[in-house]
Amino acid sequence: MSQIDVNNLLSQMRTMTAQVRPPETAFKTAIPDAQGGFSALLQKSISAVGKNQLEASRMATNFERGAPGANLAQTMIAGQKAELSFKAAVEVRNKLVDAYKEIMNMPV
Repeated sequence: MSQIDVNNLLSQMRTMTAQVRPPETAFKTAIPDAQGGFSALLQKSISAVGKNQLEASRMATNFERGAPGANLAQTMIAGQKAELSFKAAVEVRNKLVDAYKEIMNMPV
């Protein structure tokens, strides 16, 4: 049996992993740091939903008033984006409630 050069093998594995994995900066925006954790991510998501709702409302109001630069297509997209983000937040909340109920019903 031939002897395997461990350092060479590890180097090759790191090279292949770097080729397959997206850059680390892409994960920093999606994954919260260890200090914030899940609660920070949840707060950030809820804040984003609120901002989407406010932006859609502002754009709809501007369009209804005939403000210059108000665009129907952009207003409709903002409304759909706000609706979709709200529905996603409600689904996450439902899953959290279901998980909490399941944990509370577990025998100790």
